[in-house]
Amino acid sequence: MKRVTGPTDHVVVVGAGLGGLSAALRLAGAGRRVTVLERELVPGGRAGLLTDSGYAFDTGPTVLTMPDLIADAFDCVGEEMSDWLTLDPVSPLYRARFADGTSMDVHADVEAMCAELETVVGPDEAAGYRRYVDFVSELYRLEMRDFIDRNIDSPLSLVRPSLVRLAAIGGFRRLAPKVEQFLKDDRTRRVFSFQAMYAGLSPYDALAIYAVIAYMDSVAGVFFPRGGMHAVPRAMAAAAEKHGVDFRYGTEVTGIERRGRRATAVLTADGGRFPCDAVVLNPDLPVAYRDLLGEQPWSVRRLRYSPSCYLMQAGSSASYDEMAHHNIHFGSAWRQVFREIIDEGRVMSDPSVLVTNPTRSDPSLAPEGRHIYYVLFPTPNLDAPIDWVAEAPRYRDHVLETLEKRGYSGFGDAIEVEHVTTPLDWGRRGMERGAPFAAAHSFTQTGPFRPHNIWGENVVFAGSGTQPGVGVPMVLISGRLAAERILGPDPTYRSRAIR
Repeated sequence: MKRVTGPTDHVVVVGAGLGGLSAALRLAGAGRRVTVLERELVPGGRAGLLTDSGYAFDTGPTVLTMPDLIADAFDCVGEEMSDWLTLDPVSPLYRARFADGTSMDVHADVEAMCAELETVVGPDEAAGYRRYVDFVSELYRLEMRDFIDRNIDSPLSLVRPSLVRLAAIGGFRRLAPKVEQFLKDDRTRRVFSFQAMYAGLSPYDALAIYAVIAYMDSVAGVFFPRGGMHAVPRAMAAAAEKHGVDFRYGTEVTGIERRGRRATAVLTADGGRFPCDAVVLNPDLPVAYRDLLGEQPWSVRRLRYSPSCYLMQAGSSASYDEMAHHNIHFGSAWRQVFREIIDEGRVMSDPSVLVTNPTRSDPSLAPEGRHIYYVLFPTPNLDAPIDWVAEAPRYRDHVLETLEKRGYSGFGDAIEVEHVTTPLDWGRRGMERGAPFAAAHSFTQTGPFRPHNIWGENVVFAGSGTQPGVGVPMVLISGRLAAERILGPDPTYRSRAIR
């Protein structure tokens, strides 16, 4: 494994996102002096916090899976996650509603999910689901240890027996046809393949190995932190600070001072200079290359990006008793919506929508008797010829109209506080092409073909733009992999981490 060269006594971490915090905890636990520079006034990066009139909105991810990865980061400094953070299981994981008026609750417990499928679809579908769980569980076992949870320097690093086994079980086939081997009902197929969108691809284009995302939430379970998703970075930062990490909030980094291919200091907008032995860059990787290192290698310039999304965060007086915490509303169209967003660069004509209701799990996030709704419509990224300055007001009307049709009567009239994020806004927040899900996970942008997490002699990257990729679990792992580039492999990790 390639490592940074030279001394590593003082490490500067740029960005207090989940990847940066994961790296900072591990570096501090190994005895390094760590300084974290964060432009916002709070930690979290994309998992930030927005407060308004008594409402507390999470600004980024709303689905939390694989909490053992968070626990392991705390363990690096000798802390118990439970002393800093309370995670409650979400049940059902999702409530899926379909255009024909039917609905399906998704459960992590296999027996509960089989019972749901027997009721909604039939016993044959439940039996197929059992086989599907066996398949994705095997995928997870093969992928996590050898391909996701380790630094990869070249494609040759992948040549191992587990690669042969992955090929043998169909991991390199397309996802949708693989799912169809087990699940015959169109509704069930959608529920267990929509996760490909997290990887920036249609289920018809994504490799079957990305069914591992379905394992991470639909089999391993979904959780919600008390205090909202922002409670996770808040707790991680507090634990890191307790163990000597120096946080400088409200500090915007403008460049990396270099001597050849060695970083010597981190420069800030207020004229600050932070000498360092090594640097961890947590901003979106293409932006970090362009704005901080002053270059963009071919491996970055060639990238194609995931779709973006239109996000409405609403503080509301309305309550909908039939809602779960996470709700997915599928339109009649399916393959067509991916073609529209990804291939044609236009908004969905028949939307499939995620509506999250965090106050169902934690009422303290809103004033008494009020609710928070997180409404996400997938859209093209900024490569599409859409003028979001002009389109945003019209699209808001479309969003409200769609919600009304999907059963949210009076949604627009009940809004008391509203914040909207368009692809243009994501871009302004530092996400290349306005894509919060970063570069798409096509075959040529996956594993060793994704931009590496090390540059020059002493600069490493963390976050969704580098290996292993997108999603809260992957970003937490990216922080560990970045720390290993500085510290070397952690000999206690395999025995300490829960797998």
